[in-house]
Amino acid sequence: MASSSFLLFTAILALVSWQALASDPGPLQDFCVADNSSRVLVNGFVCKDPKAVTAEDFFLAAKLDMPRDTKMSKVGSNVTLVNVMKIAGLNTLGISLARIDYAPLGENPPHTHPRATEILTVLEGTLYVGFVTSNPENKLFSKELRKGEVFVFPQGLIHFQFNPNPYKPAVAIAALSSQNPGAISIANAVFGSKPMISDDVLAKAFQVEKKTVD
Repeated sequence: MASSSFLLFTAILALVSWQALASDPGPLQDFCVADNSSRVLVNGFVCKDPKAVTAEDFFLAAKLDMPRDTKMSKVGSNVTLVNVMKIAGLNTLGISLARIDYAPLGENPPHTHPRATEILTVLEGTLYVGFVTSNPENKLFSKELRKGEVFVFPQGLIHFQFNPNPYKPAVAIAALSSQNPGAISIANAVFGSKPMISDDVLAKAFQVEKKTVD
């Protein structure tokens, strides 16, 4: 009886540990190329018939070596995301990539990735980066990064990048631990939700007058 109880406890612990460690569901085969034509709704995408898979399912001519336009952005940045929507072969593999271009004094404003940890590498220029821990500490961890240096943003935490140079642009590459990391820009979500959050709620939350929120 004791042995059976121990085995049951071990099995439950293993299951809980797997759920805690997993970000995206782990693959149970070599690959599961997304079938974008399927109407079946699952957490992720239905697998394409392996016999119909080609090398093109794992390829994208993303031109990540080419500078992106940052002039149209109000915050002075341009994010080029390569995820499962762009490369069907990323389905179930738990990874994606982004190139981020920053204008002089441009930023990737405070945001979160609800489904991914991010590791960022500076390719050109200098970036001031950081993330803030959860309540109640709300501690800021920040660093100024130069070319070739790397910084990690833990999953779900609010983080940002800012180019402090008023004359030169900056470029970074980020890898994320999800095929579809998602992004929630704090300012857009709070002040640009549809329908709008009541100004009474925001005034109380930010401890300002309603006219300031408006």
